[in-house]
Amino acid sequence: MCTTCGCGTSQPHSHEHGHTHEHGHSHEHTHAGQQGRRLSLEQDILSENNRYAAANRAYWRALGVFALNLVSSPGSGKTSVLVRTIEALRGEVPLAVIEGDQQTDNDAQRIHAAGAPAIQINTGKGCHLDAHAVGHAAQDLNLSSGGLLLIENVGNLVCPAAFDLGEAHKVAVLSVTEGEDKPVKYPDMFAAADVLLLNKIDLLPYVDFDVARALAYARRVNPGIRVFQISARNGEGLTAWFDWLRDGCEQARREMPQPPGR
Repeated sequence: MCTTCGCGTSQPHSHEHGHTHEHGHSHEHTHAGQQGRRLSLEQDILSENNRYAAANRAYWRALGVFALNLVSSPGSGKTSVLVRTIEALRGEVPLAVIEGDQQTDNDAQRIHAAGAPAIQINTGKGCHLDAHAVGHAAQDLNLSSGGLLLIENVGNLVCPAAFDLGEAHKVAVLSVTEGEDKPVKYPDMFAAADVLLLNKIDLLPYVDFDVARALAYARRVNPGIRVFQISARNGEGLTAWFDWLRDGCEQARREMPQPPGR
């Protein structure tokens, strides 16, 4: 996890609208003989993050917001999936996006162009989003009641698995241009995800990718994972994904706490 992978959380997380917030959780480099200290530090980091995640979850529940954390390796097509989702649901449900990358606001610009408000969090050397940074971004977005919040995490199949952001579900995106053995190479991520989007299926005639094997691997580490086979390019399979999002938004609205006396 990130206490051993070398990501630098002393870097401020910058938002694309021009100001920065220190969302760091301290990291220390350890050497042989310091394993106990490292494990203690990891536990402290995750404990602090989980407190922020619980606060985020309570905030979103109070608003009836359905929040999802999209995770994958770089190049899987997460942003393209978000653009197609915004185009399909814009005007039907309130939408907002938090974009995570080490540098640039390119993805946030794509989301703006598709018609949804977005905040870009640049993590610098950091390899994942954390609940503190995401909580600040969500406050800045001024989320609408009953809406859909889509969080695109930094492209990384390791550290984001361990960091709860307060989301209702982690959604893993795997493209057919990657190896079908990704779920067993990175089992923590696919075990943590409730949903798998198998993207770029329009390319199956042109790549050497065994869909049945990939899904068997995913279900080996997570028997209950829900799978949508999709193409963000031509729209294949997206209707079922959109319907699942609509159902999630409706459930989040139903579970909103009611004011006293109602």
